[in-house]
Amino acid sequence: MRIDLGALRRLAGFQGAAVVDSETGLVLGSASPDGRDLETAAAASMDVVRAARAMVHTLEVDDDVEDVMVSLGAQYHLARTVAKSPAIFLYCALDRRTANLAVARLTLKNVEEAIEI
Repeated sequence: MRIDLGALRRLAGFQGAAVVDSETGLVLGSASPDGRDLETAAAASMDVVRAARAMVHTLEVDDDVEDVMVSLGAQYHLARTVAKSPAIFLYCALDRRTANLAVARLTLKNVEEAIEI
């Protein structure tokens, strides 16, 4: 699997990104401007993605989660599932004061679509 997180690194307000296995919580790759460990944030995001998928299942709709956003006072946390490999998702943390949420979501989608399996 080849995933380029470079476009996410260039986002305004970028604080970190990771590729996460939603079944195990294992971080398969990550990037951050200050070398911070994203393991805890990725594991928490895994729980959010699982909860969103459980909600879809409960609603009995024939669909899957594309992305999930958690909005905090100072940060945005985005998770986007990978259509080519549903057990994998992308995680991105942004500084809310400087980030453009629409651009971030579009960039995350473009990164997801460019993944080579």
